[in-house]
Amino acid sequence: MLDNKVILITGGTGSFGKKFLEIVFARHKPKKVIVYSRDELKQFELQHTYPIDGKYPIRYFIGDVRDFNRLKRAMEGVDIVVHAAAFKQVAAAEYNPFEAVKTNIIGGQNVIDAAMESKVKKVMALSSDKAVAPINLYGATKLAADKLFVAANNYKGPREIKFSVVRYGNVMGSRGSVIPFFIKHREKGFLPVTDKRMTRFNITLEDAVDLVIDNLKYMRGKEIFVPKIPSYRITDVAHAIDPECEIREIGSRQGDKIHEDLITANESMSTMEFDNHFVVLPSLAHLGNYNPKVNGYTGKPCAAGFHYNSGNNPHFLSVAEIKKLLHQYLGYEYVAHRVLQSANS
Repeated sequence: MLDNKVILITGGTGSFGKKFLEIVFARHKPKKVIVYSRDELKQFELQHTYPIDGKYPIRYFIGDVRDFNRLKRAMEGVDIVVHAAAFKQVAAAEYNPFEAVKTNIIGGQNVIDAAMESKVKKVMALSSDKAVAPINLYGATKLAADKLFVAANNYKGPREIKFSVVRYGNVMGSRGSVIPFFIKHREKGFLPVTDKRMTRFNITLEDAVDLVIDNLKYMRGKEIFVPKIPSYRITDVAHAIDPECEIREIGSRQGDKIHEDLITANESMSTMEFDNHFVVLPSLAHLGNYNPKVNGYTGKPCAAGFHYNSGNNPHFLSVAEIKKLLHQYLGYEYVAHRVLQSANS
């Protein structure tokens, strides 16, 4: 799918972008990968791993998704765009609302327009569970962006381009997630949680990248791909990181939910279920025309009233499973020795 293709990834120096590069270069043979981001320091640091004149076909573009002209220049000759750039911090978005709008909504539209004008073939945008029934501004901007990417298929005209979205939950250990915060905070002897009832979806960076690459192959345009992933209880994460720490409830922050959603009951009416994922379509009218086989498995419509929520998810990670994931994906330097011993026992 990616062999001999020119790929551009926005926000390419972030957690997802770095894992994307690692997997693409290890498993595929792209003609070129273009890292597009606005942080020159992170690009400089990334070049130590993937130098321009080394064995990797990589190029770096300093640029912001808010800048349409720069995006258009960067997309010249590009086949596939993965749009990972976003204003992601919930609290920062509440305090700086229009900055989130400019990056997530206006920036998203810039990606769409630049891709159309540059003869790109496929665009996959990354979304979030916070875009589903949003109660904070970050989620609202991501919901708007999702709508823009899905609707872009309606006015592409004769262009051979497809736009789709992948939507998933919290990425284990990514910047700004609760795990690095807990690991840093445990030295104080307690771990603060906003609400002990809180649950979240969980996905590893590797699985998130695989989700994008797999669905670049199957996408037809207009889909929102949602993986079947486990949930965790926030208290179980705290116990996994340090069972000796006190768990101290501090109260919910602005924009927090007790449970996150990946598919609402209303969306489920136009959702197909496959072995390892769901496909959310724009409306019920699209459902009858969408029934591809994925790895030999034909999708089926979701049952009436289906609701995919981190609190009602049938698959919850146990404390032992969380410990194992911490060890496997974050390494020895992040986890206390006694936790590693427990995880391996």
